[in-house]
Order: sequence, then C-alpha cells, then structure tokens
Amino acid sequence: MSKRFTIHDIAERAGVSRGTVSRVLNNHPAVKETTRRKVLDVMEQVNYRPSFSARHMRTDNSNLVGFGLISHDVITSPHAVDMIRGAQEALWNIGKVMLVINSASNSDMTQTAFEAMLERRVEGIVYGSVFHQPIDLPFDSVDTPIVLANCYARNREYPSVVPDEFAGGYNATKVLLEKDHKRIGFINLGISRSGSLPPQDATKGRLAGHKHALKEFGVPFEEELVRYTDFETQTNFNLTKELMQLGNPPTAIFCGTDRIAMGCYGALQSMGLNIPNDVAVVGFDNQQDIGIGLLPNLTTIQLPHYEMGRWAVEYLMENKDNAVEPVQHKLDCPVVRRDSV
Repeated sequence: MSKRFTIHDIAERAGVSRGTVSRVLNNHPAVKETTRRKVLDVMEQVNYRPSFSARHMRTDNSNLVGFGLISHDVITSPHAVDMIRGAQEALWNIGKVMLVINSASNSDMTQTAFEAMLERRVEGIVYGSVFHQPIDLPFDSVDTPIVLANCYARNREYPSVVPDEFAGGYNATKVLLEKDHKRIGFINLGISRSGSLPPQDATKGRLAGHKHALKEFGVPFEEELVRYTDFETQTNFNLTKELMQLGNPPTAIFCGTDRIAMGCYGALQSMGLNIPNDVAVVGFDNQQDIGIGLLPNLTTIQLPHYEMGRWAVEYLMENKDNAVEPVQHKLDCPVVRRDSV
C-alpha cells in the first residue's frame, strides 16, 4: 500500500513549518509566492490530497452542493441521469462536489434527506423531480439556498427551472402543420385510475401549445382527435388504433412521450401503414434509446433535463449570497428532427 502523506511530511520535505503548509492549503495571502510554489510542488510530487473534514473545519466551506431527487421512478431513469449529469458538470467546472440523495415520493425520506444534507453543511441544495410538478418542501424555511429543478413550490417561494410545456406542444404540432397535415391526432399524458384528468402541468401545457399551433395555421381543433393514456404499452397501441379507425382518420399523430410513440408505431405497422408516408409521428422527451431505436428514427421534442440541472446549479452558485426575488425560469423544448415526419 502506498504511503499516505500528512501535512507534517509535506512541511518536512518543503523545509517549512506545518503552519505554513496549512496557510498554503487555505490560500492565505500572507504566504510568499516562492514559498507557496515550493509547498505546492512537493504536494504535486507526492500526489497529496488534503483531508476533506480537516479542510472543512478550517474554512467553514464544504465545497459540497446537495442534489435531492424526488421521483416515482428509479434514480437511474434517463431523465434523472441527464439532470444529475448537467448539475454535476456545472459543479465540477467550479471545483465543487455533488452529494446526491434519491428520496422517491416518500415525505419522511425527503425530510431525512434534507436533514442529512444540512448536517453536512452543503453550500446549497438543488431539489429535482423526474416529473414536472408542484411540490411541498418538508420544512418552512432554511438558511441554505435552494433551487428547484423540473418542479416548483406552490407558493413560488423558491427559484425554479422547468420545461416550457406550452412551447413543446406548439413545436411538435407546428412540425406536422408545416408538412401540410391538417388532421393531427394527439395522445396526451395521463388519466388516473378513476378516469379523471389530473392537474398535470405537462398535460395542460402541451395541449394548450397544440391548440395554439392549430389556430395559428387556421386549422380547427377537434376534440375527437385527442386521447389520454394511462401509460400502459397496450393502451398506447389501442388508442392509436382508435384514432385510425375514425371515419376521417388523422394523417399525423403527436405522442405525449417517446414511450407512447413506441405503442403508436406498433399499431400503425400492424395496420399495414407506413411511417411517415401514410402517417407521420412526433414524440416527446428525446430518449435516445427510443428515438434512434425506432425505425424510422423518431422525430421528437427535447425535454431539457440536462439543461435544467446545469441551470439550477449555475443560478444557485451565482445567487447563493444574494437576497434576490426567486425567479421562475422556463427552458425551451426544441424539435429533434429525424425521419418519422
């Protein structure tokens, strides 16, 4: 096993006191540049890494940023991974480390996760959700700055970044309208077990964007062309067949997720219909394994999970010491053009 070097070893090799090594570690201005360089050279030669706990006690600065994730899915879902990656890369660029805790949808676990982060004196917390939704944080207020990603506080008390669902619905429909499609089916997000439509931001926002694009192109909105899925693969297959069995079927289908598009592809192909020559299809999410795995490759809308993670960290670090009005920021959901339109 290689030797673990201490401050005493560094001081001895550099010919300085342990106090001088400590001041170099803390970037103290009283250290002469020649001495600082000598100590740093020795540290580099022996690959010395200072103790995190000791440095934390000296500087009262953890260099940690907490990332809490609430989800009804596992933390390894593509959306969660992209959001964490965006946050981590932003932190890495400024020499900070991220502590990640997945609290699922369990409120007690969420409370415990926040307490664990605060006990480690993180400089800030990014609290993210796999699904775009309003949330209730498990406390009234804390001194540690917090930014919300893909979610928002009901009272808008904290800064947040979310996807612009309206723009996403608008962009998806516009792609089809620009190809002269006038009858566009829309398989929208979720109905509950009771059959009622939940107050989901993505559901409402994408439908509003869809309607706006139709109106802009002078195409009337028709309720019979809209369906709501319970996210089951067989349901997506069946809803597509329902749309295509209408007296005047759509020539294009906007699917509320890429997974919905998988069921849609299966139904259209089972009916002997060609994509995009007979029916064009647009998805939503840009899950790479689906978008490129489907043949023809799926034109879809990018959900900006990576960008939300990165924006949340950058905003947090820029404003953590300032009392600013909590901004509610929206990121665009652009078109990813492939071969299904």
